[in-house]
Amino acid sequence: MHRRTFLANLSAVTATGILLGSSKLAAKATSDKYPELARHKISAADLVQVSYHWPRVVGRNGTKDVHGQYQTAHVLRLRTDQGAMGWGLSHSEAAGSIQQIVGKSVADLVSPEAGIVKGLNVFHFDFALFDLMGVILKKPVYQLLGAKGTKETPVYSGMIYIDELAIKDDNTRTLDTIMNNCAWDYNYGYRQFKVKIGRGKMWYSAKEGMEMDVKVFKMIYEEYKGRKVDLLVDANNAYTLDDTITFMTGIGGIPLYWMEEPFPEEAESGRKLRDWMNKNGFAKTRYADGEFIRPGQMDVAIEMVRDGIVNTYLNDIHAIGITNWLTAMPIVAKAKADASPHAWGDRLKTNYTTHLAAGLGNVSTVEGVTTFSDDIDYGSYAIRDGKITVSDEPGFGMKLLKLK
Repeated sequence: MHRRTFLANLSAVTATGILLGSSKLAAKATSDKYPELARHKISAADLVQVSYHWPRVVGRNGTKDVHGQYQTAHVLRLRTDQGAMGWGLSHSEAAGSIQQIVGKSVADLVSPEAGIVKGLNVFHFDFALFDLMGVILKKPVYQLLGAKGTKETPVYSGMIYIDELAIKDDNTRTLDTIMNNCAWDYNYGYRQFKVKIGRGKMWYSAKEGMEMDVKVFKMIYEEYKGRKVDLLVDANNAYTLDDTITFMTGIGGIPLYWMEEPFPEEAESGRKLRDWMNKNGFAKTRYADGEFIRPGQMDVAIEMVRDGIVNTYLNDIHAIGITNWLTAMPIVAKAKADASPHAWGDRLKTNYTTHLAAGLGNVSTVEGVTTFSDDIDYGSYAIRDGKITVSDEPGFGMKLLKLK
């Protein structure tokens, strides 16, 4: 099998002139089209640590131990000499590189058409520069991206974990814990639940784990089958091909919205699964994969999308940034597939994804991560009746609170 890299795909698009990179020509084109971006120069850049928490302790998935509840993240805050401020999710490792953009005009760093320029790490700079660009141009990010989608997008709860197992000294957790979590998420506004499976890899024997995976899925279905709730499953690569078929056979004719990461991306096994699904009542079930592959790595999932195996592409919204989604989305759409960027972690990533959905279109559903914080005002992104609404405020429309 010939594996294409995501970087090769980006290079191919660059050759057509869609991505102008970091050349002086690109900066001049941005300055000419958006003179306001050229007028603003970065006067300060700093990292800020923020705290947030999920509504409950999040337990295990198929391959990782307890996730906990209280978390921290680093965000990049940018100020300009004209008084504008933008910020976005970054990483502590950005500390050594953020000063490289100080003194440069915003037009030298980012544009709506191409995203951030070559040479800047999307993982560190992407969201802050898109937010700043929107603030300066007084437009929400989705409008900068073309407003090709709809302002409301289906949203799923990504927080239904393997939560029947005890955590430290808490022996009160049972299958009722999972059902209570589903009820909380339903009342919050979700109408899609993503259920973690793969218990037999680490937490149960293989046989007991598979039986429990099937039991939990059926239990949730029976509770919500009359309430128009879609069920998704995510094995976090804890299954084999045979395991995946065993699980899907075990749930029988229950509708399954998608199967996510059944096993590590591999085209031959993926094709066998897709063929089996098409022949055994799961033709409409999405095969979702490609969660966390950074630009330049061997991206088997993109090839699987091109080959009609994976039909929902999941690459993480933070890992490749909006910048690389500008290139990835046309590739996905051309293959008649859709996208649902991985957003697990915090509400910031969920909200960013709504702009991608409303801006570029072709997003089937958004990963909802319910998050609360005293450090962040998450803005106007209402979740009602299974859909999330994008904010119309400039940039991403979120605010940092209690800053020194």
